[in-house]
Amino acid sequence: MQISAHGVAIEVDDQGPMSAPVVLLIQGLGMQLTDWPQALVDELVGRGWRVLRFDNRDAGLSQGFDSAAMSGGLAYTLSDMVRDALGVLDAMGVRCTHVVGASMGGMIAQRLAAAHPERVASLTLVMTTAGARGLPAPTPQALAALAARPDGPAIDQLAQHMVRSFGVLGSPAYAPEPMAFLAHWQRQVQRAWRPQGTARQMAAVMADGDRTSLLARIIAPVHIIHGDADPLVPVAAAEHLARHLPGATLDIIPGMGHDFPLPLMPRWAAGIAANAARAGAAR
Repeated sequence: MQISAHGVAIEVDDQGPMSAPVVLLIQGLGMQLTDWPQALVDELVGRGWRVLRFDNRDAGLSQGFDSAAMSGGLAYTLSDMVRDALGVLDAMGVRCTHVVGASMGGMIAQRLAAAHPERVASLTLVMTTAGARGLPAPTPQALAALAARPDGPAIDQLAQHMVRSFGVLGSPAYAPEPMAFLAHWQRQVQRAWRPQGTARQMAAVMADGDRTSLLARIIAPVHIIHGDADPLVPVAAAEHLARHLPGATLDIIPGMGHDFPLPLMPRWAAGIAANAARAGAAR
């Protein structure tokens, strides 16, 4: 469904009982709400929660910013994307929520929890970073995968490009079944393919800088999930977050990269649930 998030058209998916505690899932760079595995949604709904997923601006079926006025080379900032997330909550009638952010979504979630603590009951940060200077850089192979371009505009060419990219970025211990993985990306690129939007999101990420000083303002309980084989956001970023978030729990998963391995969805859901239990129900 499409909602207006403070004037921005945002595509939202809403599953689970309307009266249940809410989990808001915030996706990463260029990713769509449907990149959150349905297996994770099912795990969370099965635990008695209502799950909200949404396409960030400039991704999926949400509003694009192709003609946006650029300020300092930016069409918008991560703080604007925080306002989108708040707008989703407002439009859906949710006062307070458990938040799960992956990669860029984790950066947005950090800003959301720091600026609006009354809206965030618990926070789970997945394969993300505070952006501190001195943290290890992505591997050359990961950077090359991000910079690569598809062979052409056909659906199969775009899907094969994503398969190749996540062959580099993904989890070596949890390689997906090849045909099912290709079919997933065929569905995804048919739903939306918006590389210019991804570039504008990347500009917002790069401009956001170091969020370490914001972490002290986060009062919600925090759980951190990260793979020790992540080539894009090396695991030192998770350890840095944990050091600056007193009381945070840290789950470093052997063999996990920068993706959403289906066999790990029960483990992710259990960690999200245990962290939420530290905060009580959010509605």
